Amino acid sequence: MIPLDYKIKRNTLNAKDFIALREIAGWGTSPYRQIEIGLKNSCYIMSVECEGRIIGMGRIVGDGVTICYIQDVIVLPEYQGKGIGTAIMEHLIDHINNTVLQNTNIIVGLFAAKGKEDFYKKFGFYVRPNENRGAGMQMILSATVTE
Repeated sequence: MIPLDYKIKRNTLNAKDFIALREIAGWGTSPYRQIEIGLKNSCYIMSVECEGRIIGMGRIVGDGVTICYIQDVIVLPEYQGKGIGTAIMEHLIDHINNTVLQNTNIIVGLFAAKGKEDFYKKFGFYVRPNENRGAGMQMILSATVTE
């Protein structure tokens, strides 16, 4: 539960605030237009505001019915350890539970920042690889404009 002096914002996060959060978290950034489109194409975005400042966020990407990923869970360093990250995760998981089709399963994935795996285990996530699942994998593609 978000403390009373914080406000939950739904689907209102702008590219400027998103970029600022990622930079403070040390995650780097991407071009502004790319961030705008990425936010627009997200299934759901929630942010946390304190005294007019966005201090945390999380979002859901995917198709919303068979698979989704929790992405970009960020809490500014000075607000960490106050239960805000936990509240963000609970809010995102509640959103998925409330929008999943009845009598179906949905796969919920995420990539944990190094050393943060135990935080996500509290919510039922497990580390891959394990006895039943292979390693999580990714690739990064770089687009090059040619004329």
